[in-house]
Amino acid sequence: MLKSRMVLSFGVVAFIACCLPGCYKVTTFIENNGTEVTEAVSLGKDIQPIFNNSCSLSGCHNSGGIKPNLSEGNAYNTLSNGGYLNLGSPEASELYLWLSGKRATAMPPSGPINPSNINQLVLAWIKQGANNN
Repeated sequence: MLKSRMVLSFGVVAFIACCLPGCYKVTTFIENNGTEVTEAVSLGKDIQPIFNNSCSLSGCHNSGGIKPNLSEGNAYNTLSNGGYLNLGSPEASELYLWLSGKRATAMPPSGPINPSNINQLVLAWIKQGANNN
């Protein structure tokens, strides 16, 4: 009887240990429309390309331009050390407030309107810890 309980207990623990990691996902809920981001958002892969194409252009958020400097290699330090990120309350992050138009005109101010998925990605990145990844 004791041996069968031990085997059963070991089997349950083994099952949980094998299955639980496969069920894990990084989840960030976005308030605006309930959209859910279910993958980790990467600064290098997801956010920096947006900055490169829409923000760190000549005369805008680049070296010698308008703060913050969002050029590649500078964006993370500028944002994390410049008070633009609020990990305790991501929706109150300056970066998110400017992008979403809650501070003034939504960024970027010219060209195509900033689609909400950019705002959602940036907010998800902040909610996930705004890692330099």
